[in-house]
Amino acid sequence: MSWKLFYLFTKIGIFTIGGGYAVIPLIEKDIVGRKWLNQEDLYELIAVTESLPGVFATNIAALVGYRVHGLKGGIVAALGTIIAPFCIIVLIAMFFYKFQENIWVAKAFKALRPAVVALIVAPMFSVAKAYPFTWKIAMIPIVALGLMIFLKVSPVWIVIMGCGGGVLYALIFRR
Repeated sequence: MSWKLFYLFTKIGIFTIGGGYAVIPLIEKDIVGRKWLNQEDLYELIAVTESLPGVFATNIAALVGYRVHGLKGGIVAALGTIIAPFCIIVLIAMFFYKFQENIWVAKAFKALRPAVVALIVAPMFSVAKAYPFTWKIAMIPIVALGLMIFLKVSPVWIVIMGCGGGVLYALIFRR
């Protein structure tokens, strides 16, 4: 199981352009598709990952790996997302200065932008389908944005309040 996790997250690390939220559709397809996690569990891990510091792709890989195969799975999955992109970045850094002025390289990077946006937006629709949209849910980010803009509350405090609110909600309403 550990090698399967490593292979899967290495593949995701190699083929995910745009990082962060762009990994969600690939993780959803491979992890939920193999029935290692269901969609609700994956969305809960995504919510936890959003509140953690650090690289989103590595954090979600570690959490998924941990949920699927314990501590060893978490370490192996995180390494899978790190090793291949690291090697690719090193290779690009070694040769990019020779090609950065090439018109075709510039056009290729411009052509990737819409694909990256699509990979980031696609999970929003999956989450919207999985969870019913209510005005109560919509008010949370609106209030958070208002607190940051008008009352100059630090985003750190918004995240802490969100975590606290989630814990309280789970303790009070989910019993």
